[in-house]
Amino acid sequence: MPAPYETHRAQLQAILLAWGMPEDNAQATADILSWADLHGVDSHGISMLPGYDRLRRSGRANMQARPRIIKETPVSALVDGDGGLGHVPARFAMQVAIDKAKQSGMAIAAVRNSAHFGATGYYTLMAAREGLIGMACTSASSIQVAPTFGKEAKLGTDPWSFSAPSADGQPFLLDMATTTVAAGRIRNKANEGLPCPPGWVLDKDGRPSADPQEAREKGGFLTSLGGSPENSSYKGYGLAVMVNILGACLSGATLITDPMAGKKPQGNDIGHCFIAIDPGLFRERDEFAADVTRFCNDLRATKPVDPAQPVMVAGDPQWNNAAKRMVEGIPVGPGLVNQVRQIAQACAAPWLLD
Repeated sequence: MPAPYETHRAQLQAILLAWGMPEDNAQATADILSWADLHGVDSHGISMLPGYDRLRRSGRANMQARPRIIKETPVSALVDGDGGLGHVPARFAMQVAIDKAKQSGMAIAAVRNSAHFGATGYYTLMAAREGLIGMACTSASSIQVAPTFGKEAKLGTDPWSFSAPSADGQPFLLDMATTTVAAGRIRNKANEGLPCPPGWVLDKDGRPSADPQEAREKGGFLTSLGGSPENSSYKGYGLAVMVNILGACLSGATLITDPMAGKKPQGNDIGHCFIAIDPGLFRERDEFAADVTRFCNDLRATKPVDPAQPVMVAGDPQWNNAAKRMVEGIPVGPGLVNQVRQIAQACAAPWLLD
């Protein structure tokens, strides 16, 4: 049965606390993970716990981590994530960028010595909720994607997000992997023993496959956005390189192509980048937000191919999911529930999802 949002969030926080995370960090991390599940981003919520648990048990995630600024100017900040999970340093860095942008018009913050930070859209939405344009991206620790024409994985899913405030309270929110789908969606198929749709996965010889284990355990790959050279996978490949330049090269985090990537004794040392821009540099903020709303509504008014499936803009599926799940609860597949229950039992956290 789907669990109410507050119960779902409380389960996440209980496990994080049992792992030894300080209460304020556990609250923030649970907020970000449950936000993903509430909004239908099931690849980046509670389904991340098994992977985080492996990081923790191997000593490669500092549960006591405290991010700190190690270099800054009025328009920039470089943040050290202290080798912990990425949620807390990412939220800290995005807030620094927001605060500086309110003073200077625009700002950028980069993070190094961090790990997976959940759904990228959470952080750009922080900016949009405060009337700013937000952009964010992150390098990855898991090497799963071959460059176009390649037969060897060199990249991760390398996500990118952009958000802009609107006058109707529903910001434009683009949150996308630079692969055809996020790795978590393939992981969720594997958890429940389901096949992948065509175009998500290639086997080790570069042939299409529906087996979610191909890219996880059998030497295969995720596909870059576009799926194949014929369908312009160079675009997803190029975006992934852009993300790594902003996330890793700018912050000084370990490059995913480095032989030490993912092998450091603590943390994955991946890098994040956050940008905040005040539209007030150019015009009145309210006028900008009104135009964003008008533009999005013009697109929604497009005549649909199927009347049962109206045209949407980025963010609409998330708002729809949140409204539905706040009433009906958050579903979690039985395979994942069993994994999370075992994690809770192993760390003596209370079990709340039954």
